[in-house]
Amino acid sequence: MNSVLAYATSIGIAFGLALGLINPASSQAAKESATGFQVVSATFKNDTTLPLSMVDNIVSGGSNICSLGGSPGQDQSPQLSWTNAPRETRSFVVVAFDTTANFTHWGMYNIAADATGLAANAGVAGSTYGNQILNDFLDPNYDGPCPPSNLPPNVHHYVFTVYALGSELDLPSTTNFPANAETLFRALIHAAMRGDLLDSASITGFYSTTPTR
Repeated sequence: MNSVLAYATSIGIAFGLALGLINPASSQAAKESATGFQVVSATFKNDTTLPLSMVDNIVSGGSNICSLGGSPGQDQSPQLSWTNAPRETRSFVVVAFDTTANFTHWGMYNIAADATGLAANAGVAGSTYGNQILNDFLDPNYDGPCPPSNLPPNVHHYVFTVYALGSELDLPSTTNFPANAETLFRALIHAAMRGDLLDSASITGFYSTTPTR
């Protein structure tokens, strides 16, 4: 395992543990029924296959290896809308996490307290919606699904979670050492420990590059 892959894997495992600690609900339905805080998307419905607009576009041999048949992906973060956030909310965090591979595709924090969602393709470099971390591709923006073909489990689960916080996050970040997934998950854990993580809601999509037989 090369150093970059080892680094990304360690972050992914850590974030997986974090998600278990700070969002213990076993399903979105259980979370919503308990709190009322909900997130939906106009780009995809919960528990459905993600569209090509969200899929990465890595071209090899003239075709996109991230899609069936080599169709181009647009690599755009989805539209998200949330409702019934706690009144004490002072900022939001959005995380896109592949729970199958323990891999962080996107993280945005310090989204404004009066925000009720994000437009499609908000996860571009230099986005004005909030601050973004380095994902596990080591990019400072959204990178879409690109699970390896014919490597079980073939279908990956992508969870988009919105966290409502009672404050903004102050993440250490410099040009040489920008905030990354591990930095963000540790900040969320600390927020939860001090009672500053008020609520969370998730929506899940599926994706595979392996043809069904």
